Amino acid sequence: MSVARQAPDAFHVQSAEEAQAAAIRDLVRSSGINPTGLASERFLVALTPSGELIGCVQVKPHADGSRELASLAVAPAWRGRGVARALMGAILAQHPGELYLMCQSRLGPMYEKFGFQAISSEQMPTYFRRVSKLAGMVLAMNRAGETLLVMRRP
Repeated sequence: MSVARQAPDAFHVQSAEEAQAAAIRDLVRSSGINPTGLASERFLVALTPSGELIGCVQVKPHADGSRELASLAVAPAWRGRGVARALMGAILAQHPGELYLMCQSRLGPMYEKFGFQAISSEQMPTYFRRVSKLAGMVLAMNRAGETLLVMRRP
């Protein structure tokens, strides 16, 4: 009799459930991401076979009509194992068309793999122009050499 074993990196991506809101908030906060605007109904989550939440991502709509890929976070023990790639593939499939994101400049190359390109302030919707000025000042004060990057996927 053979016993089926799951790979140690086994996980799946699904829409978040309201009961996962606290785990999403905890993961986002522990990843150092701004925890405002977290709504579990907008999230996709990565779960282990036992149901442990190991990653999350959302698309947030803004009043100016723009949509933001946000809150991409992966538990430290699961980084480098394809979780972020799986979450990105799933969220981009659900949300075709133009998306924006804000990230630390060192993360730009990762998002370029998914079709995002850095844009100038003149190309930013109102929301991103306003937030990038504020966030840019905070990053400059907190991390020498790190800048805020706003990117768009056409």
